[in-house]
Amino acid sequence: MTTSKLPQSLVGKSSKLLFKLTALFILPIGAVQASDFLVDTKWLQENLNNPKVRIIEVSVNPGQFERGHIPGAVNFKWHTDLVDTVRRDIVTPNNFQAKLRQAGVSKDTTVVLYGDNNNWFAAWGAWVFDVYGVQNVKLLDGGRLKWEADKLPLSTRATTYTAGNISVKAANNNLRARLVDVIQASNKNTAKLLDIRSPDEFNGKIFAPQGSQELSVRAGHIPGAVNVAWSQAVAADGTFKSKEELRKLYANVGIDGSQPVITYCRIGERSSHTWFALSKILGYKVKNYDGSWTEYGNTVGLPIKNNAGTVWGAI
Repeated sequence: MTTSKLPQSLVGKSSKLLFKLTALFILPIGAVQASDFLVDTKWLQENLNNPKVRIIEVSVNPGQFERGHIPGAVNFKWHTDLVDTVRRDIVTPNNFQAKLRQAGVSKDTTVVLYGDNNNWFAAWGAWVFDVYGVQNVKLLDGGRLKWEADKLPLSTRATTYTAGNISVKAANNNLRARLVDVIQASNKNTAKLLDIRSPDEFNGKIFAPQGSQELSVRAGHIPGAVNVAWSQAVAADGTFKSKEELRKLYANVGIDGSQPVITYCRIGERSSHTWFALSKILGYKVKNYDGSWTEYGNTVGLPIKNNAGTVWGAI
């Protein structure tokens, strides 16, 4: 029987039902929430057993992963797995590819990164993944903080996977700023310099956040830089603010996507978080300067701006 032979009232109901059923087949189950680069805790919980999803924790606090992690997650240690342990550099492509394959990552895998400290080092991981051209990488919005706040399960069980077949690409230098790029931006305004440290660090009142080692002998910021602390980009629960709120936040200091941006902090991890907000959520052209203040502030002969006048070693 065709719908043309049905009463008109039933025809309308049949059409609506057909539309709903069609939508179910068109839309993927567990479609990504928030943006193409973010997933929420609900989505991740629904995809814990999805063989095409690999969850990777990148935390900085020792023992965090071992005390409890999202079920099925594997652990990438920032200070050994994502950086070169001899040179001050990111992990080599060969070592990174081997680590990914060991974690069961293949070319069709969706990787979800999360971590402690408001996803600072997970965002660093997302940046490294991007530098090496790895596709389908998401950040768990809110990281460990949000997962735990939602009272979702943690596991102490180690998980191993069959080796993956991912192949990384040559490093994309368009995502990474070097010292020469920063000097040029400062002198010739070729890019907007965005210091995402706290106002006290930016103004030279302190050298490093409380509890962190002083790694620079000078306090202050790069001349020409503007300051928006990374924390202004997130809500109280650690999730990113809306796209509209982020766009307004950075537009207040002249960053609106019309000019390339270079983000920096102290060692490059907090600035990765802002790099993610600007490049992935807002779609701006952004480089992360992982040398950050510990490189620039320690380089002999380079000018700095020190509003507070703090001098290293002074009594």
